[in-house]
Amino acid sequence: MSSWILLIIAGLLEVAWAIGLKYTQGFTRPLPSILTIAGIIASMGLLSYAAKTLPIGTAYAVWVGIGAFGAAVMGMVLFHEPATAPRLFFLALLLVAIVGLKATSGGH
Repeated sequence: MSSWILLIIAGLLEVAWAIGLKYTQGFTRPLPSILTIAGIIASMGLLSYAAKTLPIGTAYAVWVGIGAFGAAVMGMVLFHEPATAPRLFFLALLLVAIVGLKATSGGH
């Protein structure tokens, strides 16, 4: 499987575990805690595998970017966090940065 596909999956898992943290209530709820920890392990494992062939700076930045973008959007959807125009603008910039890193990473 392509390293980029694995990296995208790793980023989506980062979104899942970041949102999962809210449901663990400080790791006091067993099932959400177990699922969140599993998400962390899977996300980092896939990041590590993708970083075998992708530049680590690019892989890490894209992973964090996907996680940050996704967590912010999901926070708005699930937890009714503010969706102000400036916040949406900066999320769009983050998305442009993620795509730009992929586009300029060189052939992998």
